[in-house]
Amino acid sequence: MQNSFLFIPMFAQEYLYYLKNIKGLSKKTVDEYYLDLKMFFRFIAEYKHIVPDDLNFSEIDASTVTVQHLSQMTLSDIYVFLNYVTDERHNNVRARMRKISSLKSFFRYLAKQGLITNNPTQYLDSPKMKKSLPVHLSVDEALKLLASVDEGKNSERNFLILTLFLNCGLRLSELVGINISNINGRTLRVLGKGNKERNIYLNESCIDALRKYLAIRGSITVKPGHENALFISRNGTRISNRMVQTIVESCLRKSNLDTEKFSTHKLRHTAATLMYQNGVDVRVLQEILGHSNLGTTQIYTHLSDSQIENAMENNPLNLKK
Repeated sequence: MQNSFLFIPMFAQEYLYYLKNIKGLSKKTVDEYYLDLKMFFRFIAEYKHIVPDDLNFSEIDASTVTVQHLSQMTLSDIYVFLNYVTDERHNNVRARMRKISSLKSFFRYLAKQGLITNNPTQYLDSPKMKKSLPVHLSVDEALKLLASVDEGKNSERNFLILTLFLNCGLRLSELVGINISNINGRTLRVLGKGNKERNIYLNESCIDALRKYLAIRGSITVKPGHENALFISRNGTRISNRMVQTIVESCLRKSNLDTEKFSTHKLRHTAATLMYQNGVDVRVLQEILGHSNLGTTQIYTHLSDSQIENAMENNPLNLKK
């Protein structure tokens, strides 16, 4: 069996297998943890002089780092690593937050397994991140985007993709992973983060777009193994993440919308923001979006400029003209 977690110690590899097979994290998430740990272990190997000083950082095999080395680490050592990724790797706040999360989770695992008695990340705080409002399309911009789908061979498919993004707030991976068998009347079952399934109610716009696409879906030649995939590429296989991104980018350009500002994920933001602004309770929104933490959903509870202006105008102390 090919080892996909090279250049890190075996006990760290076992941790990644634990995340994948016991915690049920997605391959993408586990790969991100691996990259964070590989950089950390390479830094430790160099910082603690475990490997020759003249080695290029990217060539360091950090599998020689032991649990003993980690058990001797202090919070100050972790700060030195974070300073390294800031100054030498130019990591922004979000990237540093992810590395801190990776390290805290990893050291908790080591402590739980009884491999270390001292957890240097126990009192490690995350950097403060500037809170910004989620970027989203206005109702008019969303309608303009839907209208941008050209008549043609894949028009029904592309229109359904945009409709599901804008009405259901799907993640890219969730949309790509939809199977025909996941559709049951007006309900769509999707597989979200952490392999968690949830059911999404399809409104009339989704049902209408789905009906039109399924009417031509049966005439598409599909390669073996992809028969159950809802969205099919021109090659007869399940559509890829990148192809969906290309479709969205093309429609954004046709709508004269900024492709640097908007993306597939911003369509998810659009669905969430418009639902909240039109009366959907934040806890219902949490279920629709598949957030495990309500705090994640609460980024959509911001007030629009028009709502703020209206509130100020309706202050009873305001001098009415």
